[in-house]
Amino acid sequence: MRQLILELLPEAAPSLDNFVAGGNGEALTGLAAWLLPDNREPLLFLWGESGAGKTHLLRASDARYIDAAIDPELAAIGEALDFYAIDNVGLLGESGQIALFNLFNRLRAAGGRLLVAAAVPPLQLKLREDLRTRLGSGLIYRLQPLTDAERSEAISAQATARGLRLPPDALNYLFVRAPRDMRSLTAFMTALDRYSLEHKRPITLPLLREVLQEALQTPLEI
Repeated sequence: MRQLILELLPEAAPSLDNFVAGGNGEALTGLAAWLLPDNREPLLFLWGESGAGKTHLLRASDARYIDAAIDPELAAIGEALDFYAIDNVGLLGESGQIALFNLFNRLRAAGGRLLVAAAVPPLQLKLREDLRTRLGSGLIYRLQPLTDAERSEAISAQATARGLRLPPDALNYLFVRAPRDMRSLTAFMTALDRYSLEHKRPITLPLLREVLQEALQTPLEI
């Protein structure tokens, strides 16, 4: 079942359209405007706690995506591209900070763009001062995590779109025991739908419990 969940995670490619905005409407509108071809602002910085949707939006931007948690020295930066999205920028190593500093200067001179995300705003990043100054020079938006009510509304809408009939306490049970980001919750709902169809069983709390127990035997890396 865990393999099924992992297979389902990339089912829908991240886009601005399938991002559940919640209270982040201003940030979403700002990012959409920044992505327009005639925009000349070189930098946009997104920050917020884990699960707020930063990675979704960076991947939805069509930029060259690099996760500093995986590549802290930014070895994947090339010379030809003019649009990069750097995630978890606060985890950059020393060489990675120099690489990002140089990348920002190159993109600004060439009319390129840089989309950056971190858990904290630029001034709180533990990075070299000249890089922090540059990261704080562009547009900055904070992303707020969805409330339980917003998550419930979004998952209920997905269930309705799939024709699923959930038992009354299903969402409360799911929110207490499953990862709470929308990407994971959506994957669980998709897995639940498939599991119910494959086994010809209605969706009940015991079925939901069965799917979650099998999926979470080994923690998901999401």
